Amino acid sequence: MSRSVASIAVVLAIGLAGPRVASAELIFFTTGRALSVKAHRFEGDSIVLILRGGGQVVCPQRLVVRIAPDEVPRPDPPDTPGTGAWLGSMPRSGDFAAIIAEASAEHGVDPKLVHAVIQVESGYQPLARSPKGAMGLMQLMPETAERLSVANPYDPRANIDAGIRHLRSLLDRFEVSLALAAYNAGEAAVEKFNGIPPYAETRAYVHKVLRLAGLTASAR
Repeated sequence: MSRSVASIAVVLAIGLAGPRVASAELIFFTTGRALSVKAHRFEGDSIVLILRGGGQVVCPQRLVVRIAPDEVPRPDPPDTPGTGAWLGSMPRSGDFAAIIAEASAEHGVDPKLVHAVIQVESGYQPLARSPKGAMGLMQLMPETAERLSVANPYDPRANIDAGIRHLRSLLDRFEVSLALAAYNAGEAAVEKFNGIPPYAETRAYVHKVLRLAGLTASAR
């Protein structure tokens, strides 16, 4: 039995031993990403993920590290057309180019920077959710989504518009590298350390986004 399948079996055994508390499940992938789904089932060497907004995604079991209850309350994402029959055919950058261009122009943010943030945050997966609860393409935290009046953070247009508005507010306060650090680690962390926080994850995040965007630390 493979390590991934063994991990899944252990989690399932634990789930069968006691009552289900969560109304959804978190699927953790070998890429480090997680996806909140309504349920799952196994079909041969594949796992079928029942999406909370309707529809399903099929992927090889070897891509799944573990399955755990999702106990964080959040709105159900909408059924997203074009998700594809396989996890590998998730939406790409071109699928959201028009929305990004429109919102970037409206809020005065370089669209190349927005594309880079989305690539690093979610890989252009509108249904992505991190273990910490960040949601959608630009990985909005629940409190950020609430503050920006986002009714459904899994809706691509609403998510991108809110994410760009949040990024714009950070660029109004900090130069670009610090704004990105604040997007990743929070404004308080940037203010506390008076610069990019000494977190390996945040430093790598800033470097990767700037590289993908083709920008320098002094760009606005």
